[in-house]
Amino acid sequence: MISSEKEFKAALERIERFQDWLVQFRQTARVSEFEALAGGYRLEIERMQAEVLDYLLRPVTARQEPQPA
Repeated sequence: MISSEKEFKAALERIERFQDWLVQFRQTARVSEFEALAGGYRLEIERMQAEVLDYLLRPVTARQEPQPA
């Protein structure tokens, strides 16, 4: 569970990195290899995206000051 802006930003960066890997795998991997690789990455991306959404849908509390954009 994401509990800080630092963790939130790290999750976004990780999602982007995984997506970049999928782009590369689509172009370089054989079909049978891609199917095996893509499934695991997709599940991890979906899990991280769910955590990001959960974090964004929680209101900022007094302990968690909003960071300027």
